[in-house]
Amino acid sequence: MLDLLRSIGRDIRREIASFRAEGAAGYARGRYPRGAGGDRTHPVDKKAEEIVIAALGASGLPLLVVSEEAGEVSLNGGGDRRVLVDPIDGSRNAISGLPYYCTSMAVARGDTLKGAEVSYVINLVNGDEFWAELGKGAFLNGEPVHAQRDETLYVVAYEAQSPERDVPRILPLFKDARRTRCLGAVALDLAYLAAGAVSIFINPAPSRSVDFAAGWLLVKEAGGMMTDLEGEGLDEVPLLVKRSASLLASGNRALHRKALGLLR
Repeated sequence: MLDLLRSIGRDIRREIASFRAEGAAGYARGRYPRGAGGDRTHPVDKKAEEIVIAALGASGLPLLVVSEEAGEVSLNGGGDRRVLVDPIDGSRNAISGLPYYCTSMAVARGDTLKGAEVSYVINLVNGDEFWAELGKGAFLNGEPVHAQRDETLYVVAYEAQSPERDVPRILPLFKDARRTRCLGAVALDLAYLAAGAVSIFINPAPSRSVDFAAGWLLVKEAGGMMTDLEGEGLDEVPLLVKRSASLLASGNRALHRKALGLLR
């Protein structure tokens, strides 16, 4: 599965290069339909999703694809393996010309997050590839990576879908952080946290499992920790396109306890 996901990611990066080369302006305008997850489906989202579904279908493997745009798609008779797909995570960045967006995919057995076995995230701008397999660790471009080991809040990354509502909730973390970043692609933020570049990632608003399933396994395999904002585990989160959980991810358990204490 990992080889298949990597092949798909590279195909997407190659095929959507024309979107970036032609400029974002033409894709930022217009009224686009909403996908299964509720967000607007832009041409770049649709193109990436078509590549994913076509490649997974051609593999001959019985799979249930859960994608932010198309919803649930049964391939080759379906089966007990689900592939969670966010074709373009950070599509607002992509259509605006901001160079920070990715494709995110995770494979799981069953219908909850605890069944995640393989995850893959590719930075569609610089080509960085992150992957994890259950029990085998996390990797960046083939090299093993580990999340942050100490308790200093060097960089706190966050998502604020509604800044007026979300930012006040997480201000206590900002006060102890050396730097803060709002970059706009949840899966990529979690991937870089797994690689040790980010201390904490937080999203106080409910997120979809398609957005964070791949990042959850990456963080876990890199030695990090991820719960909701109340400290509750995410193992039983259903693998659906609807929004289901707030997110708090940390480089290690001690750092996570510190973050929860500040939030409380």
